[in-house]
Amino acid sequence: MRHFYEEVLGFVFIRELSEHWREYRVGSNTLVLARPRRLADEPATPKGSASVQLAFRVPPPDVDRCAEWLVRKEITTLSPPTSHAFGHRTLFFRDPDGNLIEIYAEI
Repeated sequence: MRHFYEEVLGFVFIRELSEHWREYRVGSNTLVLARPRRLADEPATPKGSASVQLAFRVPPPDVDRCAEWLVRKEITTLSPPTSHAFGHRTLFFRDPDGNLIEIYAEI
């Protein structure tokens, strides 16, 4: 995961609070990667489902640029950039842990 977010996506590392907690700068936001911990009464995440969906808004031309960049990095996209009737252009892919990442633009 560290390699993916730092080297592949190029997010800026801020700090590590423990071996289970790393913080990254994403624009004016902080993204925390933490090892999931469940409470005793919480059910496990169903196999094959995304634990998290992260969505990053970009300018409209950047959706296609991101798709091209992902191809160059040999990252499989789940679908090509798609324009939707509700006014978004989207692109989806997964990180190494299976979390769903969305790149979108308002169009």
